[in-house]
Amino acid sequence: MGFLAKVKNLKNASKEVKASTAYMFCSILQKCLTMLTMPLFTRLLTTEDYGYSTVYTSTMAVMIIFTSLQLPYGSFSKAMIKYEKDRDGYISSVCAICTFLTLLYYVVYILFKSVFNRFLDLPESLMLIMGIEMLMTTAQQFWMGKQRFEYHYKLVVAITLITSIVSVGVSLAAVLAVRENKGVIKVLCSAGVLTAAGTILYIHELIKGKKPFRKEYWKYALSFNIPLVPYYLSQVIFNQSDRLMINSLRGRGDAAKYNVAYALALVLTFVLNAVNNSYVPWLYRKIKNRNTGANRGISLAIAGCMAFLILGVVSLGPELILIFGGRKYVGAEWVIPPVSLSLLLLLYAQFFINIEFFYEQKYKLVGASVLAAIVNVVLNYFCIRRYGYVAAGYTTLFSYFIFAYCNYISMKKLSKDDDCMEKIYDYKALLILLAVFMAAGAVLTLLYPFRWVRFTLIAAVLASGFVFRNKLMVFFKQYKNTLKE
Repeated sequence: MGFLAKVKNLKNASKEVKASTAYMFCSILQKCLTMLTMPLFTRLLTTEDYGYSTVYTSTMAVMIIFTSLQLPYGSFSKAMIKYEKDRDGYISSVCAICTFLTLLYYVVYILFKSVFNRFLDLPESLMLIMGIEMLMTTAQQFWMGKQRFEYHYKLVVAITLITSIVSVGVSLAAVLAVRENKGVIKVLCSAGVLTAAGTILYIHELIKGKKPFRKEYWKYALSFNIPLVPYYLSQVIFNQSDRLMINSLRGRGDAAKYNVAYALALVLTFVLNAVNNSYVPWLYRKIKNRNTGANRGISLAIAGCMAFLILGVVSLGPELILIFGGRKYVGAEWVIPPVSLSLLLLLYAQFFINIEFFYEQKYKLVGASVLAAIVNVVLNYFCIRRYGYVAAGYTTLFSYFIFAYCNYISMKKLSKDDDCMEKIYDYKALLILLAVFMAAGAVLTLLYPFRWVRFTLIAAVLASGFVFRNKLMVFFKQYKNTLKE
């Protein structure tokens, strides 16, 4: 009866809830598909060949900032409201903007081809297909953004999952079929599938919208998103520069090893995002009602649970590398601790950013992001050259310290005259938790060569959790009930 009741409730749920649930499951399935296929590709490809995917993805993440100005985000949701009666016309205009920027990308690449090829170490074929893939995937994001805004989730989920599965399937079949250039072939096949799907939607949007050069739409989109380019760029550089610099300074093989470890270290990112998405509406209601006292305990509980999960990933670093990478990637496990530990700092930063957004001070975030990105790039340049690719993990950790601290300072300045906001977080407890967390992470890292000691500790923690399971259940119920208030 319980299951049938849940099904009935789901049928009666609002379209907003249905859409949110569908997108969440779609995201989880995509993540699972990526994690399940990673061991296949890391074993079928050499580290040099796998490095092509790493460098290509990182390069495109940077380039797409310039070819799209992140127009599927930023101004898009507001534009769907502002131009509610002509959404298709607006989309055709922003597609035209991205087409112009993509043509500009090709002009710049052709003029400075030798510079790009030397720094990125990517063949010309990948740089050429990158441009068209960026345009078509951006067009797909426009279409999906409109569908999500109108809660038409079924077709979005279907297209997302089908293209993901077909992309992986075609890439895997191609890698098994060829003997040489496996890494390049994998990237070309994946890009080809995604480009084909995006092209259909791109043509559909231009034909349906019929207003590719509407001056009002161009002016609105460009004036809104261009000022945010430094923020978007700093975030991408923050997340991708280490792989590009490792490729440039140490080679594709080391870039591939770092990328596998980095992906495993940040496997809990979707948990952090899911928790924050449910926590923020509750937090804003409390702030609006001038009742922020409960947040001290809730935010500390969230941080404590996240710290526990992150330490679980750190404790199994060597085993995760063997399972998902294989023996070719042994040594990359040393990247997992610093990058995983960065997640708690990212959570702290998100706590402070939530307050900045409440006060609508998004430009404070830009300064913190830019500073952290600059620190990350400078440290990477010197540390990777001297200490190798593992050093990039520690520069990432230090940069997140900077990022979290800068957002803390900005938040304190914004709320200094508000008594209700002054004690919204238990800063002393969060700092103590961070110190204990970092010490525990360091101990687990030092125990990497001593597998049985680590396994004994893990078994002891799990046994303790079983013994105190009733108390833990009461704690989680209290947390859940508090969020409902």
